Amino acid sequence: MSGFRETGRGGPPTATDARGYGGTGVEVGEAGPGGTVSRVRPYDGGPLLLGVRHHGPGSARAVRAALDEARPRAVLVEGPPEADGLVPLVADEDMRPPVALLAHAVDEPGRSAFWPLAEFSPEWVAIRWAVEHGVPARFIDLPATHTLAWNTGECTPEPEPEPEPEPEQEQEPEHTEGPAPSAPSTPSARSEEAVEAVRVDPLAALAEAAGYDDPERWWEDVVEHRGTEGDVFAPFLALGEAMEALRETYGTGGHDRDPVREAYMRLQVRSARKEFGDEVAVVCGAWHVPALREKRTVAADRALLKGLPKVKADITWVPWTHRRLSRASGYGAGIDSPGWYGHLFGAPDRPVERWMTKVAGLLREEDRLVSSAHVIEAVRLAETLAVMRGRPLPGLTETTDAVRAVMCEGSDVPLGLVHDRLVVGDVLGEVPESAPAVPLQRDLARSQRRLRLKPEALEREVELDLRKETDAERGRLLHRLRLLGIAWGEPVVSRGSTGTFRETWRLRWEPELAVRVAEAGVWGTTVLSAATARAEADAVSAESLADVTGLAERCLLAGLPDALPVVMRALADRAALDADVGHLAQALPALVRSVRYGDVRATDTRALAEVAAGLAERVFVGLPPACTALDRDAATEMRRHVDAVHGAVGLLGEAVPAAHGDLRARWHSVLHVLSQRDTVPGVVRGRAARLLLDDGELARDDTARLMGLVLSPGTAPADAAAWIEGFVGGGAGGAGGGMLLVHDERLLGLVDAWLTGVSGEAFTDVLPLLRRTFSAYEPGVRRTLGELVRRGPGARGSAAATASGTPGFAAEPDAGRADAVLPVLRLLLGLNEDDRNNENDEGDEGDEGDEDAMRTGNSSVEVGA
Repeated sequence: MSGFRETGRGGPPTATDARGYGGTGVEVGEAGPGGTVSRVRPYDGGPLLLGVRHHGPGSARAVRAALDEARPRAVLVEGPPEADGLVPLVADEDMRPPVALLAHAVDEPGRSAFWPLAEFSPEWVAIRWAVEHGVPARFIDLPATHTLAWNTGECTPEPEPEPEPEPEQEQEPEHTEGPAPSAPSTPSARSEEAVEAVRVDPLAALAEAAGYDDPERWWEDVVEHRGTEGDVFAPFLALGEAMEALRETYGTGGHDRDPVREAYMRLQVRSARKEFGDEVAVVCGAWHVPALREKRTVAADRALLKGLPKVKADITWVPWTHRRLSRASGYGAGIDSPGWYGHLFGAPDRPVERWMTKVAGLLREEDRLVSSAHVIEAVRLAETLAVMRGRPLPGLTETTDAVRAVMCEGSDVPLGLVHDRLVVGDVLGEVPESAPAVPLQRDLARSQRRLRLKPEALEREVELDLRKETDAERGRLLHRLRLLGIAWGEPVVSRGSTGTFRETWRLRWEPELAVRVAEAGVWGTTVLSAATARAEADAVSAESLADVTGLAERCLLAGLPDALPVVMRALADRAALDADVGHLAQALPALVRSVRYGDVRATDTRALAEVAAGLAERVFVGLPPACTALDRDAATEMRRHVDAVHGAVGLLGEAVPAAHGDLRARWHSVLHVLSQRDTVPGVVRGRAARLLLDDGELARDDTARLMGLVLSPGTAPADAAAWIEGFVGGGAGGAGGGMLLVHDERLLGLVDAWLTGVSGEAFTDVLPLLRRTFSAYEPGVRRTLGELVRRGPGARGSAAATASGTPGFAAEPDAGRADAVLPVLRLLLGLNEDDRNNENDEGDEGDEGDEDAMRTGNSSVEVGA
């Protein structure tokens, strides 16, 4: 993709490739009467070329001053020409930068490009100036039709030999559309090291020549901290000469698409001069200024453009964020500190003081103690650091150092918050409703306004109570968008409640989601119709039964009743043809969840319950034969299927049609068969026995007898260890396996006796299984089990129960431990030593046994606590 956002040469240069200011045709007039210098003439037989650094606040201020002085009849800006019709929207009161021009291929919306603009972008300032003064503003970069086609590598135009020079002729505007990357050209001779240096950061070449090791610091000192006094055109002239020297040394800098883009720009400038004369201002990357001043024939420029690939493209305005302008954000525009640049542009007077005030406000919101004195001292320190470092004014480095030392007490943790929230920032732009958009985007915007779900760049969590109609509609909208591949929200686990009537979403709007909306527009004109069509298509193309059942669940969550019949037909067809018990067991939980969620959303799920019951019956019949002759990995997988089916059958509850009978009783019969069949792997038999025990279908005496048989000397140690893993290991129903052994002395004794009787050779084989089983327990459970085993069978009973039969408590209170916490208890109750002495004095007058009773009572309280 090309555009301002790129670090490559496919679009206007970013901070990585910005070359500062370019040249202009400025010329100082001769001395007038009285020795005064006449007014500067910005046009000297050609257009006014204003070379800028994209997204530079200093460049933006200089452009505005130059345009106020020159008063051009037309303003030409580097960007896709298809956006000329969108220029009037810049003046709309609902248009708030940062925004971006989004161009995408009509037939393939995923093929797209962005041209972001911030309030401090020189291009934005130039367009705003033109609109406010009634001056035509046009984009002159390579059309997006070529950019989008070129980025796919469909075709690369071969450079043709330059024709013989002919008199320069005016060119009729060619209405191919949008900006494009440059085509191949032959770079001037230069070393590979020089090419690579320019490709990485050409701005560093000027900074290095000026004796700076940091290009950003050089740019701040030379441009951002420059005053407004003096000749407004001088910076463009000086830096334009510097760019010309760089291009003489490095040619195109290794970026072969630049000559094609610059050829198109020259043609557009010629066309504008034919219409408006020489009073035309051109705002472009400073790197392009020497090329635009170069004398080339129209035929030569057209030859470079011949044979460019094309696609049909649409373009519109979309919101953008400061974070996406950052170089490290993926869709960056090449600046490290967009929030800082926005501040410099918006607060030219006293920027340091205003910045420190913002920082103090942010830290106070985070409950950090920051006073006005901190702000004053931070400003003084920043100014002192600037003087010590020989800088005209404090820059971002000095202010950051001052904030760290004064407001953050030397800690980088709060400083990281300042960098994230202020230096980079989460500002999200807005575009007016009148901006072109696909119908799906308009419907989404209407839904967001109606449900009061404003897209925001800052990540936030939203709690939805599905019993409320508004929250239920919000949940359905987010689920529909996820089904369309628009990941605006991500469901997370609710912290406050585990009920099915509550949902928690983590929301964050990213600019590229506009592309996903455009892509999803092929499914329908509204979110509901598009999600329905997408669900129906996914049901037909699903590759597995689990995919279809998962889709059915998502359709219920998204509230797509029209899609459910298609999904149910696909589900019934898949289930009838799929004989794999594992697939059926994997699909059943999603169906059962769908039935359960349908109850919360008042959805008719009788058809789903019917299919779920039929699926469960097929699992009951096929599970015992499927559990024979399994290796270790397959047995572990089958144990997970058994857990899933057990949970699903428990959730079906009353939703099962009467024709299917009692599914739980039939499932328990299947578990009995699995627990007693020798051909079933030990891990599955153990799990079946544990599930029966938890459901009260297997008595503890029978469980002990079954465990004794499994752990008898005639059973292979590996099979016995697998049974133990299934019985007391992790998984559904097995989370309390450790506590089962803690509270059941017989089961623990059986495991202990079996383990001590395992031979040394076999112990090495079963150790990994046992370690995996017992390492899943909580540390406190493991310690308790270890203590019980250490005490041995004789003391195990007294350790496990008191005289009252309560497990885990000693037979008598520990008075010593109770006395140790008495001072803490007095502190909590607000008692002091005087209260204790008064109590003792009163006790002397009465029965001395009261004190003993009080001490005994306190001890009892402490033991209970």
